[in-house]
Amino acid sequence: MASKRMNVLIYTGVGSTVESVRHCLYTLRRLLSPNYAVVTITSETLLKEPWTASCALLVMPGGADLGYCRVLNGEGNRRISQYVNRGGMYLGLCAGGYYGTGRCEFEVGDEKMGVVGDRELGFYPNTCRGLAFPGFVYHSEAGARAAELRTNKTALAAGGGSIPDVFRSYYNGGGVFVDAEKLKDRGVEILASYTEDLHVESGEGKAAVVFRKIGEGGALLTGPHPEFAPVNLNRKDGGPDYPKIIDALLADDKMRIDFLKACLLKLGLQVNQEEQGIPSLSRLHLCATNPSEVAELLSSWEAIITTEDGEEYIKGEHDIFHIHKRSTWSTHTLKNAVTNITVPASATENLFGEPKQKADLHHDDGGTGTEPAGLTPDSEEVVKTLIAHEDDEPANKETPYFNHAAYFANLVRYNEINRDSDREFGRYLLYGEVVTSTNTILEKNVSLLARLPQGFTFTATTQVAGRGRGANVWVSPPGSLMFSTVLRHPLHLSTSAPVVFVQYLAALAIVQGITTYDHGYANVPVRLKWPNDIYALDPSATGPGAEKKYVKIGGILVNSSYSGSDYTLVVGIGLNVTNAAPTTSLNALLGMKTTAGLQAFTLEKLLARVLTCFERLYARFCRNGWDEALNEEYLKRWLHSDQIVTLETEGGARARIKGITRNYGLLLAEELGWEDRKTGKTFELQTDSNSFDFFQGLLKKKET
Repeated sequence: MASKRMNVLIYTGVGSTVESVRHCLYTLRRLLSPNYAVVTITSETLLKEPWTASCALLVMPGGADLGYCRVLNGEGNRRISQYVNRGGMYLGLCAGGYYGTGRCEFEVGDEKMGVVGDRELGFYPNTCRGLAFPGFVYHSEAGARAAELRTNKTALAAGGGSIPDVFRSYYNGGGVFVDAEKLKDRGVEILASYTEDLHVESGEGKAAVVFRKIGEGGALLTGPHPEFAPVNLNRKDGGPDYPKIIDALLADDKMRIDFLKACLLKLGLQVNQEEQGIPSLSRLHLCATNPSEVAELLSSWEAIITTEDGEEYIKGEHDIFHIHKRSTWSTHTLKNAVTNITVPASATENLFGEPKQKADLHHDDGGTGTEPAGLTPDSEEVVKTLIAHEDDEPANKETPYFNHAAYFANLVRYNEINRDSDREFGRYLLYGEVVTSTNTILEKNVSLLARLPQGFTFTATTQVAGRGRGANVWVSPPGSLMFSTVLRHPLHLSTSAPVVFVQYLAALAIVQGITTYDHGYANVPVRLKWPNDIYALDPSATGPGAEKKYVKIGGILVNSSYSGSDYTLVVGIGLNVTNAAPTTSLNALLGMKTTAGLQAFTLEKLLARVLTCFERLYARFCRNGWDEALNEEYLKRWLHSDQIVTLETEGGARARIKGITRNYGLLLAEELGWEDRKTGKTFELQTDSNSFDFFQGLLKKKET
């Protein structure tokens, strides 16, 4: 079995530039979402975290080739090379193209600008030489041009779709891949060539974009910038001819997009035929089971609410919230509260639907570069409008993608079943149609978090900056159930009910919530993967004779802090419910033989069920700890019983998984010797220092 690679990781460490990273995010998210999570990866994460198993594509953007070398030479390049050889894909754009070759030659002979040297990756087994066109000046558009490229339709045709013969692409500082025509016998394919005379000797051919299969993976390298969308270029940034360059790029923009789609298909990715709109942040709606309790909650926030010009604000450590009370709205205000979930993909749109800001580091070169800041959309800087519903629930027009009445009705019904419940989880609900990250907004605004009650829950229809464990992220399109819940766990329970088990309780609550959703759902095939993932039987691999295959449909992230007498936990959960991409969904499981005829899951009802299961399990845990009954229930639901794995942390020892320890939740494994006989030695492995590749049967050590 092999897990699906879902992440497209864009490098943002030393050497990359703000502008290049933003163009990558803008373009790749439009072409690849929701099938992939297009997010950034720092140099530290690339060097230390186990990112490779879930990565479909690693992107080295424009920037500074020497900056990449300074940080990644040695261990970083070893990881990248191993990742590609084992089936991963590498996309090097301009500076990332120079970096992916065997040798970089940039402005040879120029004492100030010249960069010459061998490169470790060597995906292209020769030299990338620049400047392909003259005029490059650091941190300016002086060398920018609309470079004409002629495509190689034969090399690109396998992916299907329309491919232009000739188109113009943004260029500024890139190179040409020397003697590419001579290297066909070494697996080099020229995907596009410059049509104009070049500033440097290119050898045989004038290759601008090349592809080469590397082991089980591949690398695609470019000299120009096909990812740069002309709509995001500022006419005032260049000289008198710069607006003409932008006009030329705009005229060929559809052909640029078609070419880039063909390149992504060449890399084995699933590409959208229609560009996806970029979500814009929406208003937040604060509600409660009893609407009058919203006013009580606001009153408890009095110490952190400030008033300016008669308007109330919470100025958190990470976000600013503008509080609107529902009873004070005018008809005009109500009309404006009805939000659109996406920004139209129009030619007048700026990068990420925001005013374009000029970056300090802007261009590709062979220079050194520095660690850029502000690499993601500035969503945190946007003031969030928080609407307090003190009298009633939001109208359907205000929250068309979430039915509050259905949620609260199901919460009350399920709580009546759990008679011993305190009915706190989900009692207060904050909802946003489009948010950055429910976990981040709660966790990072410490003064607000300190005043949130037990079980306070924040849910969203779409997240644009969702977080996962380590380098992992979870694709968060509409149709996913995404929420974060606040827990106050007493410090005095640290021994009898250690906080590490909360992630296991959350996972068990998800499975219980699914299988007790209603009558007949007990056989929905969902399982737990240690320590914090939810997997489902792949409905596309269940025919006669088909091998059982499990795919990830959800994950859990728990962040903790402590002060006074409590741990404060933010438990974040993401679960595919109605959306089939990027893997499968709960509703896709309902067409299987064991689940035929069941009604589709709804987000509101499932959220209510998971929260009530979570509260019941948590209360039981606080009373009895991780007792034998809880342990048996957890192991009955997980994927690993008696699985034989290789322990990278123990010198490659083979071991059989037996469970988790009941004191600290460590993974328990028995060492196997000759003919897989028990040696008598056992291992206890921590979640924070190990990564479990279930499909490869390998428990890997996380680098520190």
